[in-house]
Amino acid sequence: MNQKDLHEKILYPVTRVKAGKAGGSGVLVYSEPDPEDSGKYINIILTCQHVIDGAISVKDEWDSLLKREIKKDIKEEVANEVFDYDGSKISSANSSQAEIIAYDKGHDLAAIKLRNSRPQEYVASIYPKDGIDDLQLFDDVWTSGCSLLHDPFASKGELTYLREMIDQKSYIMYNAPSIFGNSGGGVFHGENGTLLGLCSRITSIQLGFGIDVMTWMGFGTHPSRLYEFFEHHELQFIYDGSNYYDAQERRKERQRKSLRHLFIEEKDADKVEVLET
Repeated sequence: MNQKDLHEKILYPVTRVKAGKAGGSGVLVYSEPDPEDSGKYINIILTCQHVIDGAISVKDEWDSLLKREIKKDIKEEVANEVFDYDGSKISSANSSQAEIIAYDKGHDLAAIKLRNSRPQEYVASIYPKDGIDDLQLFDDVWTSGCSLLHDPFASKGELTYLREMIDQKSYIMYNAPSIFGNSGGGVFHGENGTLLGLCSRITSIQLGFGIDVMTWMGFGTHPSRLYEFFEHHELQFIYDGSNYYDAQERRKERQRKSLRHLFIEEKDADKVEVLET
C-alpha cells in the first residue's frame, strides 16, 4: 500500500469511543444509504464489548405479555468521535451519540449505530472469510487506535501467532505495539488494509506492586470470530450488501423466539416438578 492507501484504509476509519468513565477505539465498517429515509446514511462502528460495558446493565422488569419478571438488558447511548483529516493532519473531530445494536461479552465485540446520519467517506473492509486459512506468520499488520485515548495513530508489526486460545476463544497475536485505549481499534492486514480483527488484549505481568505491560504481545479478535459475531447477531449486511432493516427484523424475531422458548422450557420444568411430588 502507498501513503494514500495507508491513510484511507488504516487511519481514517478509526474512531474514539467513550462510555461513561471508560473509553477506547472503534472502526467504521458500514456507511450506506438508508433505504427508508432518503438522503440519510446508516453508519455502523465495531468496537470491543468491554469498551462500552459501562453503558450496559441488566435489570428485572415486569413483562405484561408473559405476566412475569424477566431480565432485560438496558443499553445507554455511547459517545463516538469521527475524525476529519487534511492529509496527515486532523482538521476536526465530530462527536455523535451512538446506540448499541449488538454486543457479545464472550467474543468481546459490539456494534454501535451512529445518530449522525451523514455519509462517511472512509470505511474499513472486512478481511474475506475465504482468505483466513491463507494467513501466515510474518504477514505485515497495522494496529490503529486511540492509545490512552489519544487521537488515532497507527503502529506497524507482524503476525506472531495465528491462533492463541484465551478463555476458549481464538485470537491472533501481533507485535505491533498497543496499549490501553487501543481496545476496539483495528488490526489491519498490511498487504491490502482489510480489517482482520479488533485490538482486544495486551500481555501484562505483575511485578511487586506494579504491572509491566508487554506492548509487543497484543491479541486481536480472530477474523473467524468476526464472522461468528456477524452471523449470530444478523449483521451480515456489513459485508454482503443485504438490507439493514431486514437484518434488524431477523434479529428481533430471533430474540422473540429465544424468549418464548425459554418461557416454554420453564413452564415444562414446573410441570415436571409437580408430577414428581
